[in-house]
Amino acid sequence: MNEEFDFEAYQNDIHRTGRAMLSIGIIMLLACPFAMAYITGSSIEWNAFFKAIISVLIVYVPSCIVEYLIYVPLLGSGASYLTFITGNITNLKLPCAFNSRDMAGAKVGTVENEIISTLSVATSSLVTMLVIFLGVLLLIPLTPILQNPIIKPAFDNVLPALFGALGYQYFKKSIKITVFPLSFMVLLCLLVPSMVNQTSFLLIACGGIALALSYVFFKKGWIK
Repeated sequence: MNEEFDFEAYQNDIHRTGRAMLSIGIIMLLACPFAMAYITGSSIEWNAFFKAIISVLIVYVPSCIVEYLIYVPLLGSGASYLTFITGNITNLKLPCAFNSRDMAGAKVGTVENEIISTLSVATSSLVTMLVIFLGVLLLIPLTPILQNPIIKPAFDNVLPALFGALGYQYFKKSIKITVFPLSFMVLLCLLVPSMVNQTSFLLIACGGIALALSYVFFKKGWIK
């Protein structure tokens, strides 16, 4: 049995298990509000329900499509299924996968990247659940410390520090392509502060700009 056949069998198992788990997760998410309404004896106002669903779908359907197109090629099959089930993609799972891949020297689209991304995302998910479990147990004892005004600025800047350090590793690899999309994002967020929370839409715009610049620079021979 050769390596290629083994990997194909592994991929088939991943897709079969991933689709089953995603289907179960979607059914549970959709069933949760109906189960709560049944248990509490509450009635559902269907007009308000469908209006709320439509307003949410308008935003999240395009976002989900874009995230699928962007993240799956980077993470691979196994890590993608785990990531879409457990969440925290941009602020946790993706940085873990990128960092693990860089440490191992693996490249996107290879068998090594597939295995390493899956292991890193799985480990991240387990650690996240453990931290949340401990956080719930220690929430009351740690409340005075977490609300201390002296250390509050540190918690407010955890994500900017994380993404700044992670992003720099990739920005410096191709400054020519990075400068314009990065400047565009910064300027847009300064002029329209509400765009800070619209990460998915910014990814679409910046991804398109980066791809267009890469194509132009490649054609001109400025990058290889």
